[in-house]
Formats: sequence, structure tokens, C-alpha cells
Amino acid sequence: MSVAQDAPERLLEVAVTVCREAGALLLERFEGDRARGVATKSTPTDLVSEADVASERAIGERLAALAPEDGLLGEEGEERVGTSGMRWVVDPLDGTVNFLFGIPQWCVSVAVQDAAGATLAGAIFDPCRQELWTAHAGGAARCNGTPIEGSATNDLATAMVATGLAYDANVRAAQGEVLAKLIPRVRDIRRFGSAALDLAWTAAGRYDAYFERSMKLWDVAAGALICQRAGLSITDLPAAGPLPWGLLACSPALADPLLALVG
Repeated sequence: MSVAQDAPERLLEVAVTVCREAGALLLERFEGDRARGVATKSTPTDLVSEADVASERAIGERLAALAPEDGLLGEEGEERVGTSGMRWVVDPLDGTVNFLFGIPQWCVSVAVQDAAGATLAGAIFDPCRQELWTAHAGGAARCNGTPIEGSATNDLATAMVATGLAYDANVRAAQGEVLAKLIPRVRDIRRFGSAALDLAWTAAGRYDAYFERSMKLWDVAAGALICQRAGLSITDLPAAGPLPWGLLACSPALADPLLALVG
């Protein structure tokens, strides 16, 4: 029987296991030869390292043993079609540029989705801080086992907002125009370079809101669930002109005013 046919709690145990194992592998690389095997992907600023590939390979092998009937979608090309209707969505190293520059703001993100695309469980592990962010369908969002809640602020003027920028220069230019409208209306902006961690930190109230475009499913699958289980609103940002699809995570009270500025 596929592990993904078990309860969400069991699915989360698997996500945590592979997150921690991959995180330990990456932390060893981060403290050693972290720049080994660096290449570019979509643009000269979109980097991938041997560490990304090694982490994804390790996760794929572990999931093949723990959940052999389930599918897999990984950022670096690990993909298989399962027979259970479930699929694991993996970002083996979110924040690769930070990792390569020695900036301790990166993580491993693992989620599992059902055949309809609903996320049933997700884990984000930050090896540098030893912070494990988790949630499963019907359960509380947690950091290292302690329940967390997102910001409940309804005051846009005092909101701390996190965001990210695309690798494509044309998209960045359009994002700059959005930021120019937003900056005078909020407390401040943060851009730390890991979408998954940005979502986890928003779920914990370290930010009042987070929005970003140009992400992929593996960037947000676990983090969006964690935010939802922390009481936050998740809103799609439809593609518009040069701006690709994105999402907004914030308190329900801030969703409409922020959407008017960044949607």
C-alpha cells in the first residue's frame, strides 16, 4: 500500500524525514565546498549547483523506498508518475543563490498532493536555524512542534511585507513598478531570497504579508498549506502583462487592500 493512502499525519512524518535528511546533506555542503558544480538555468542569474541535484536525488531515492506507488515532481528534473494518485512536490534547495553566496537563508521544501492537486501535508526545513515548519490537512501549523499563527493585522500602513523578484530582467522591471506603488503604503519591504521560507515566516507572523510572482509549484506547495493552517488567506495573483502568476499570503483583513496594489 502507498504511504500516501495513510492519514495526513503519516504523510507529514514522511515529509519531515526526507526534509531533515536532505537538510543535513546540504548543511554539510554549505559548510564545505558549496559552490561545486555550479551551472545556470533559465537566465545567467538563475543558478543550480551540484548540491541541488544531490539533495533532490537523495529525496527521490528515499521517497521511492517509503512511497513507491506515489508520483514525484522535483525542481531539478526528478519526476515519476505514480499509481496511487498522490504526488510528492519537492524543492531540494530553495534559495540556491543564497546558499552559493554563503547567506544562511535557504531550505528544503517537501509537500504531498492528492489527485485533485490539494496539498495534504507539507514540511519546510531550515538547517541553518534548525527550524522545522510543518502542517497537514486539518491540523495546526507548527514550528519545531509549537503551534504558530499568522499576523492578524488589519492596518496596511504598519504591515511588514516580504516579496521576491524573478530572474528575468523584463519581469523584474515590471515588479519594480509594483514595488514603487507599494513602498509608500506599508511599514517596510523585505526580500530575502527563499519563497518557501518567506511563506513559513509569514505563517509565524514574522511578516504580516508575502507576495511573489514567477514561482513554481515546488516553491509554494508546502508553504501555502502552512500559511493556510496558520489562519492566513492565500490569494492567486493572475498573470498580467509581463507579470507571471503569483500568490499573496496575508491576514484576511489585508487581502483586498494588498490585492489592489500588487494584483
